[in-house]
Amino acid sequence: MTGFDAALKSSECWLELATGERITLPVDRWRATEPSDEMLLAHCSGPTLDIGCGPGRLTSALSVRGIPVLGIDVSAVAVRLTLARGAVALRGDVFDPLPGEGRWHSALLADGNVGIGGDPVRLLRRVRGLVARNGRVLVELDPPGTGLRNHSVRVNGLGTWFPWAWVGADAVDEIALQAGFRSRWVAEGGNRWFTELVPR
Repeated sequence: MTGFDAALKSSECWLELATGERITLPVDRWRATEPSDEMLLAHCSGPTLDIGCGPGRLTSALSVRGIPVLGIDVSAVAVRLTLARGAVALRGDVFDPLPGEGRWHSALLADGNVGIGGDPVRLLRRVRGLVARNGRVLVELDPPGTGLRNHSVRVNGLGTWFPWAWVGADAVDEIALQAGFRSRWVAEGGNRWFTELVPR
């Protein structure tokens, strides 16, 4: 069981940094869509890969709209919750072989998932290989002024430490450039920040 497995079953979840800092995670928001999610959903066209789908709110919302979508997550609990919503999901790591590589029209990195693996450039280079030549990646960011941060973290103070990163809206252009993307737009909605990345 991953730390996120246990977190998804509770109402409290936080990341503990190796520095001792705690960052509360919005688990309630992960479970139900809210208006600001439209900043991501409205830009998904064609087959979409929801990377780190969690309990599947975005995967399900796209499925209801008739958009072919696959959620992936390393958490067995997340996959089970997504399937229970009637959406399609599989358990897996984004760095492992995945269905449809190079053919996805859209990919989602919501809820801070651009931090997966602790190296956003490496992650986005991997996603660059997953989307089609004219594909797009919809990414949720931290607010401007926060830059790029990397830390070892663990969930709820339990389990093993793993690398994670945070990308501020002010840092996304340089990271995108290194990964072979350019930012089409950066915008705020509902006190959340988003960008659309397209291949260069």
